[in-house]
Amino acid sequence: MAKTKKSAVTKGSMRPGAPAKPGAKGAAGKEEAGGVKRKLGLRGAAPWAARHAAKHAAEARARAAEPPLPGSARATIRTPVDAEDIKQRVSDLHSALSKIKTFRKNLNKTFFDIGVVLKDIQTRRLYEAKRFPSFEAFVEREIDLGKTTSLRLVRVAGLFQKEGALELGMERLFTAIQAIDTAGESSESSPRMPPPPPSTTSLPMRPPGR
Repeated sequence: MAKTKKSAVTKGSMRPGAPAKPGAKGAAGKEEAGGVKRKLGLRGAAPWAARHAAKHAAEARARAAEPPLPGSARATIRTPVDAEDIKQRVSDLHSALSKIKTFRKNLNKTFFDIGVVLKDIQTRRLYEAKRFPSFEAFVEREIDLGKTTSLRLVRVAGLFQKEGALELGMERLFTAIQAIDTAGESSESSPRMPPPPPSTTSLPMRPPGR
């Protein structure tokens, strides 16, 4: 019985018009498609795409090597002459900000060091690397100590020695600086007294009749 059923199934599958097996049809379709379609390269790209991209890259490198015409759009996007100096200034500024962030954790003992770093930024105008128009605008936006405290720390670093500044403390130094500024403003605003007129009693008397 088993052999009869097997032969029947085999004969039935050979009848004309019988549907073919899906696996056989898919394999045949792939073989037929392989004979008609073009062979694709990496990730479905045509073989000529890589050659086309390489040609355009070579042309772009050749154009970049040539000096641009005056007034052309490419002339405005060329690397500036002082690009390395700009990179170095940006790197120095980030390093200085990192130092200030570290010193900020113990302000009472490292306030003088913060003033030295801020004074270096001001002297070398490193704030211009971040497009700030002035040092005051830079400390107001970038330093979490505030504008007034930052400017006072710069003055402390410029007026005092480190040992003496640490001995007095930050608050006393700020009070002294405020007193100096207030005294200077009051002296400028106060009117000056005119000098007294010369005394006439010491002048010699002219004898009469002469």
